[in-house]
Amino acid sequence: MQPLFDPADFRLPPGIAHVCAGGETAALRAHDQALLQYAADKSLGLPGRSAQEAQIEAARTGIARLWGVSAADIGFVSNVAEGVSIVAESLDWRDGDSIAIDADEYPSVVGPIALRRDPSIRLLQARGDDPDRLVRTADGSTRIIAASYVSYLTGERVDLRPLRAAADKIGALLLVDFTQASGYLPIEASLADFAFSACYKWMLGITGVAVAYWNRARQPEWTPGSAGWHSFAPGSRGYDPVPPLKPDAMRFTRGNPAHCPIYVLNSALSYLSRYDMRDVQRHVQILTTALMDGLRGRDVTTPRDPARHGASVCFRSPDAAAIVASLHEKGILAWNGQSRVRISFHGYNGMADVERVVAALSA
Repeated sequence: MQPLFDPADFRLPPGIAHVCAGGETAALRAHDQALLQYAADKSLGLPGRSAQEAQIEAARTGIARLWGVSAADIGFVSNVAEGVSIVAESLDWRDGDSIAIDADEYPSVVGPIALRRDPSIRLLQARGDDPDRLVRTADGSTRIIAASYVSYLTGERVDLRPLRAAADKIGALLLVDFTQASGYLPIEASLADFAFSACYKWMLGITGVAVAYWNRARQPEWTPGSAGWHSFAPGSRGYDPVPPLKPDAMRFTRGNPAHCPIYVLNSALSYLSRYDMRDVQRHVQILTTALMDGLRGRDVTTPRDPARHGASVCFRSPDAAAIVASLHEKGILAWNGQSRVRISFHGYNGMADVERVVAALSA
């Protein structure tokens, strides 16, 4: 099975098996031109700023197409934690309120709420591997059900529809992190009230910008608890009364958007637009299934059912750091952390990469 993407399109070092998309993907060579174009536009004064604004709108349109939503529902923040913080500070929290999360949820989804004071927010933590565990954990005190569509730790994929139904039943918001999914899985963002994604993994972008989604149909009255100059409607002047916010998801963006990463993001979205995400999903999951077949005997935490996993295979080991270092010496770029090894595939991988990983781990 050959790669779906042409590996020559990426900065893949010769002889290297790049299987760490869950941490960082290889950069597209086309990003060189995107970076140069940003530098040129930045140097052109006001006309250059107009060119930068056009890049923002193009990126919103590209993300909207990828996520099946309206471009007006898409804004940008610097990272997922910032986006979650903006949602968290917009709520009128009460004593006894809680959020429902998986016990192994990514810190950027939990941290902005877990550290809140006056009042402090209870964390209802789902444990185990039952696919319905988070639905059962939420209760009448829950204000937010927060979940990663695909777990950074285990590679498990969550069924969002039962979470949507549970949130509706108890009057909670559903907040989703698509970071470990967007760029190879079809995304149905409209199931969430708010959703975020970093752009430097399967979306093939770089750090410095993250997608912020506001479901205006479900939460039409939502207003952030604070703002910056970019959050206000164009032409606003004076503060008596306080000027109106932008009517769309760009109210998430308090200051200048991260123009340079957005140029790169547009380059990445242009590349991804050549492919149907169902084809990318099918490709990477053939590889993950083959890898799991080759890892029998290891403590694999990723569900074998393709409906319950994404593009990563994770296995626990107290020697995870040493294993990943040993793979690196053999020309295989994997990822470790949290006492687990994570092997992640994208379209530039093929079955030869799977075979190489299995052989190296067997040795």
